[in-house]
Amino acid sequence: MGHFFMIKSNKIVEEHIVTRVENPSPGNYFITFQAPVDLPEIKPGNFAEIQVPDAPDVFLRRPFSFLDVDYEKRLVSFYIKVIGKGTKKLAALKVGDKTNLIYPLGNAYKIAEPNSKVLVVGGGSGIAPFILLGKAFRQNNIEATFLIGGRSKADVLLTKELEAFGKVLSTTEDGSMGEKGMVTHHSVFKPNNFTFDKVYTCGPDPMMKAVGDLATNAGIPCEASLENMMACGFGICLCCVTPTHEGNKRVCLEGPVFNVNYLKWHN
Repeated sequence: MGHFFMIKSNKIVEEHIVTRVENPSPGNYFITFQAPVDLPEIKPGNFAEIQVPDAPDVFLRRPFSFLDVDYEKRLVSFYIKVIGKGTKKLAALKVGDKTNLIYPLGNAYKIAEPNSKVLVVGGGSGIAPFILLGKAFRQNNIEATFLIGGRSKADVLLTKELEAFGKVLSTTEDGSMGEKGMVTHHSVFKPNNFTFDKVYTCGPDPMMKAVGDLATNAGIPCEASLENMMACGFGICLCCVTPTHEGNKRVCLEGPVFNVNYLKWHN
């Protein structure tokens, strides 16, 4: 028996063609696809389910946050970090290859009030939504500071791109770039420096929990984009549920973006 899903009419379910593949460091890829139709509105935090082509042993699609969007050229870009079979296969795509995408899925970050001051904290592939966030900040005259963490300099990506939208800081565990240590060790979190109107974060759960704790203790609203394992992307399979103070919620449908105080993993 096949699996059938009801897809809402405002979603794109189409074959896309690869137009660009970048490999900034080992295991990290930026892949751009061109859609065959006009793009719907895509917001910071939305994601797509990408089919892994020519991989009969990889049944499920893989979810990726949107890295960037070009409505005029019908282009959508994603940050793909090689972790397993599916991501390795996607990273091997070449210009001209085709695969099927479904989007936009999930909810989005809530943009802070105009003229406010925000901190955006990310690590690993969690930096993917930050380009679209940066564009929204610029449109609303929001002063943004981006803090990117990694094991080494090779893991700290998109710093040049993000400089177009605000100040960019970094930490590395080996001290090869920025301040040495974890992102939460950065001096931006010292009481005299941690004076933001809102905090946004995406990355590994331990990092987001720590950032959420710091923000909550300082009385600063914080939104986190969760990276739970997903299968269907439509709220049907229930494999991505996360506990909240209002019961279990589906990260792919009610999320992936949540206020940290809404999540049980935070407190």
